[in-house]
Amino acid sequence: MEAAGRIRIDKWLWAARLFRTRTLAADAVELGRVRVNGERVKPAREARVGDRVDVLAGGLQLEYVIRALSAQRGPAPLARQLYEETADSRMRRDKRRETLRYAAEPARSIKGRPTKGEGRALRSVRRPASDGE
Repeated sequence: MEAAGRIRIDKWLWAARLFRTRTLAADAVELGRVRVNGERVKPAREARVGDRVDVLAGGLQLEYVIRALSAQRGPAPLARQLYEETADSRMRRDKRRETLRYAAEPARSIKGRPTKGEGRALRSVRRPASDGE
């Protein structure tokens, strides 16, 4: 970890393990899914200690405060030292986890197009059977 230095925000997001690849981090920044101190930024913006980073991931707004800078992606325990998640963000994440645990979304279990038999079953649920069929 570096105490001071110039690190791009996309590289910091990758090093902090908030994104799997640096390309995904840069794309998220470009699409506006990552904001720094409430403002939309470009991937080349410098990350600074104390900046608040808002990440929109999977429909969930996560908030982090940058605690250290690093240009290298290391093990997860070291990556967690680069940031601190805010209490509100942690609470929202825990609430979402509980919701998904007890009330799973049925559409998440569907993979691809339904088979012919599944299509018939879906149509029979949507449309009541008439006497003529």
